Amino acid sequence: MALLLVTLFGASMVLIMGVLTPAISILSSVEGLSIRVKDLNQGMVVFVTCVLLIGLFVLQYRGTQRIAFTFSPVVTIWLLSLAIIGAYNMIHWNKGVYRALSPYYIYKFFRETGKDGWISLGGVLLCITGTEIMYADLGQFSAPSIRVAFSFVYPCLVLQYMGQAAFLSKNFSAVSMSFYSSIPESVFWPVLVMSILASVVASQAVVSATFATVKQCLAYGCFPRVKIVHKPNWVGRQIYIPEINWIQMILCLAVTIGFQDTNRIGNAYGFACMTIIFVNTSLMSLVIQFILHKSVAIALAYFFVFGIIEIIFLSSSCVRIPKGGWVALVLSAITVFIMFVWQYGSRKKYLYDLHNKMAMKWILTLGSDLGIVRVPGIGLIYTELASGVPASFSHFLTNLPAFYQIVVFVCHKIVPVPYVPEKERYLIGRIGPKSYRIYRCIVRNGYKDVQGKENEYDVENALVMSIAEFIQMEAEGFGSVDGPLDNRMAVVRTSEKFGKRFVVQESEGDETNSSWSASALVSSSRSTALQKLRSIYQLESPQLRNRKRIQLKLSDEDYKDSQVKDELLELLEAKQAGVAYVIGHSYVKAKWNSPFLKRLLINIFYSFLRKNCRSPGVILDIPHISLIKVGMNYYI
Repeated sequence: MALLLVTLFGASMVLIMGVLTPAISILSSVEGLSIRVKDLNQGMVVFVTCVLLIGLFVLQYRGTQRIAFTFSPVVTIWLLSLAIIGAYNMIHWNKGVYRALSPYYIYKFFRETGKDGWISLGGVLLCITGTEIMYADLGQFSAPSIRVAFSFVYPCLVLQYMGQAAFLSKNFSAVSMSFYSSIPESVFWPVLVMSILASVVASQAVVSATFATVKQCLAYGCFPRVKIVHKPNWVGRQIYIPEINWIQMILCLAVTIGFQDTNRIGNAYGFACMTIIFVNTSLMSLVIQFILHKSVAIALAYFFVFGIIEIIFLSSSCVRIPKGGWVALVLSAITVFIMFVWQYGSRKKYLYDLHNKMAMKWILTLGSDLGIVRVPGIGLIYTELASGVPASFSHFLTNLPAFYQIVVFVCHKIVPVPYVPEKERYLIGRIGPKSYRIYRCIVRNGYKDVQGKENEYDVENALVMSIAEFIQMEAEGFGSVDGPLDNRMAVVRTSEKFGKRFVVQESEGDETNSSWSASALVSSSRSTALQKLRSIYQLESPQLRNRKRIQLKLSDEDYKDSQVKDELLELLEAKQAGVAYVIGHSYVKAKWNSPFLKRLLINIFYSFLRKNCRSPGVILDIPHISLIKVGMNYYI
């Protein structure tokens, strides 16, 4: 529990950085206008900052693919400008400032300043945090690229800060705006423009990092369900989360308008940044011990070497909590509470499902027809269980004794690796004897994998092809031929013959009068009324009308076992009849005799989050016409 809270606290601070970084970066850049525009008051500076912040967040939904090519030139020109201006100030104002590189002056500084020097470390921290922002997009850069870039970034920053020190040694009255005051007048306006552009680039990196962090928290069940958007033409694995984007924008504007002062925002920013660094160091020492399997001595040495330095800086930042740092602490506490409540409620719900799943004996005693009417089509039952039959299935059959001829239990699992190759994503197995036509599919995704990207086939066709491959592999000797085993799973896409069992034909979605569409309607076993309703729905839904239609046909391959061919034909007929998605619509309540705190968390806070977050159907991008929700009451 303690480790979970520490991890959530660190993740929450990353999200808070997505609020504070745009506010302090853009506000500090725009404040440079007051150096040359004397009549510019602070209210106008804040107004310009808010306009830029709104523009930054409003354009997030369009992605950065169209302007990403400008990021590297902007940062490169900006760093070169810093280096050149820093070198100029050193030469012009104080050539002897290079002696500040000696570690001796660290000792001398603390010897002469004492407690005041320790307190000033919170401000010194801001000199190094900006560097980290350029790599804040969590995993978008390789280790070699960061090393090469930092070998260029670090000298530029050192020259700039030494140049400012040289300038202040002769112009101490300009300490409040030392950077803009030290810029030569002839290049002031170009540098100001580059400063604003660089602050936007840094803000964009942090906003993208918060999206990535939320996605990974969501993958591990530590964040309420939110909609994750990814478009095929976006750069790499870039994503967009509407809810987080607008919340961040509102909080950024609130912080900017509320403080109107970079010093107070900087206090909150420094505290949040130092907290992230210390939490990372603490967790990394555990990774060294338990993941990398190094000795305890190495893990402790790592923690003490870096942790002691970070504790000194963190303690100095804590002194600034009353002067603005409390904002980061309050926002983080709220975020941790939301994440913890969601994780706690989701965990309890999963354990309830796990303890109340149906035994295989119950399925086997029902016979091949499951004691119900089997209608044409495929029913995809989404469940969090990787084994066994969920209670929602028996609940459905009890209230509506009819189901589809093909039953597939689909389970999405996040595995502790960044990415899962496409060919290793689908695990297919069988539940019960062959005549039952019940399958299980486990879809494995990495915590950085982006779902919803444009694939060669949509989810339905990919699933049907995977089941067909499993049927053929089973006939060729995989697993049991006929039996109640529920633990024989196959990674079907690793087969060399995958995708060759069926002939794939494509047609554009707007070809409503195509021969394929006509044959689909004729061969469908659904009633004329249902066919007409589906056609109307497709015509009114642009996303369905414009996407490609894919028809699967059995190849002319000779099958040694006629049962295999019959099963494949039945699978295709069911696919042609239609696919329905069955998802549990649960109402979670704490038992009446539960402790008060548990009832408060589950009945009030967790229920509120479930009612106000995205539904599973939206997350999985399931068409409404094919969605079936099964209501269940959970008393945990």
